[in-house]
Amino acid sequence: MSAMQDQLREFVLNSLKEMNYDVSEVTGDTDLGPAGLDLESLALADLAVQVEDAYGLKFGDDDMEALALMTLDEFTGTLAARLSTQDAAAGTAV
Repeated sequence: MSAMQDQLREFVLNSLKEMNYDVSEVTGDTDLGPAGLDLESLALADLAVQVEDAYGLKFGDDDMEALALMTLDEFTGTLAARLSTQDAAAGTAV
């Protein structure tokens, strides 16, 4: 796992704690949706907004549906990949 993914995981877990979710037993394999943390669509949207504000990533409606099916590691891995792509694009901008 990359340092960026570790940082993202910590950010996500802290955000969920602030939303009053019990993350004490959450692992990288914990689903964000009904099979795990059972985040409501409103909580997923709130989490997405926090990630957008902190990291500048944008989420579409299709992303929100996919988020509910991801594990914590899949989510942070996807975010890390998007950030590296975003950083690479910004680095090549004229």
